[in-house]
Amino acid sequence: MAEGSESTPGPRRNGGGVVLDDTAKRIIEQLQQDGRRSYAAIGKAVGLSEAAVRQRVQRLLESGVVQVVGVTDPMMLGFKRQAMIGVRCNGDLNAVADAIADLDGVEYVVITAGSLDLLVEVVAEDDDQLLKILSHIRAVPTVTSTETFLYLKLRKQTYAWGTR
Repeated sequence: MAEGSESTPGPRRNGGGVVLDDTAKRIIEQLQQDGRRSYAAIGKAVGLSEAAVRQRVQRLLESGVVQVVGVTDPMMLGFKRQAMIGVRCNGDLNAVADAIADLDGVEYVVITAGSLDLLVEVVAEDDDQLLKILSHIRAVPTVTSTETFLYLKLRKQTYAWGTR
């Protein structure tokens, strides 16, 4: 398919990942620079019509390749505590990660390699709520220990790692 074509192929799955054409990658890069950028402006940058960009972005959203959201600094919104909690466990990591992901206040869960099994990011209104969340995490079956890293100040938060 020629570059700049009005056709709107969706992302293709290849093994464990998604295969994107060069135009889809360029659209994603435009959205990473500014998630509010108009379809017309993106179209001008990538050589497609506004309608074609709209269709391609919709397919990227539906496939889960991209999310367009407003990212905030929780501290500026009145949340007094933000922390990363390292979790060690001796059971099924997927089951523990899923159980923790369902807890209120948990914003991010990742299974890791190394001395910690999971990293869990939490946002809390105050110390009491943070302690409550921590207690719920420790109560998940097979969790053996936690280590809490309090955020003091957000210095950098970007999502512009590009595409490959």
